[in-house]
Amino acid sequence: MFTGIVKTVGKIEHVDYREDILQMRIHPGEIDWREVALGDSIAVNGVCLTVMAIDDNRLSFEISGETLACTNGLDKVGNRVNLEQALRLSDRLDGHLVSGHVDGVGVVKEISQHEDRCQLVIQAPDALLKYIAAKGSITVDGVSLTINRAEGNVFEVNLVPYTLQHTNFAFLKPGEKVNLETDMIARYVARLLNHAG
Repeated sequence: MFTGIVKTVGKIEHVDYREDILQMRIHPGEIDWREVALGDSIAVNGVCLTVMAIDDNRLSFEISGETLACTNGLDKVGNRVNLEQALRLSDRLDGHLVSGHVDGVGVVKEISQHEDRCQLVIQAPDALLKYIAAKGSITVDGVSLTINRAEGNVFEVNLVPYTLQHTNFAFLKPGEKVNLETDMIARYVARLLNHAG
């Protein structure tokens, strides 16, 4: 489990396809690699991945073809990725409960600056719209955000300067794709209501 509060921004340094598995090595940014053990879970742009190797201060992961098919940005050398270590039971929950299981890929439609904040408009896949509501939570590339507005197939979030400075959002451009994870409580409520007799 994660909180959606990004610890640092890392960088993909190497990718290598082996049949239907992608092997990826990243520079862990400000994460102290000595605090990471083999088998630990790290959210990489919102995708929960298992540390397979630690070598020369770099972290390596293996990503299945299925994960690659429903996410974005994990197979491009040079990509800056948001990183978060798994939640400890003793940690504060500053964001919201995040599983690291991406529900779909959205498209950045608009980025605009308004005084000290940045407004981000994202088009979501139709299948996710029932889980997206104003004032609800959503995870975008691993970052816990509050939805300010949801209309049609787009939603809007505000980014404060701190978020822009401590995530890869500073590099986002219109037309780029982002990994989305909807609020897990919304998913469970929708399923319960769907199967209520």
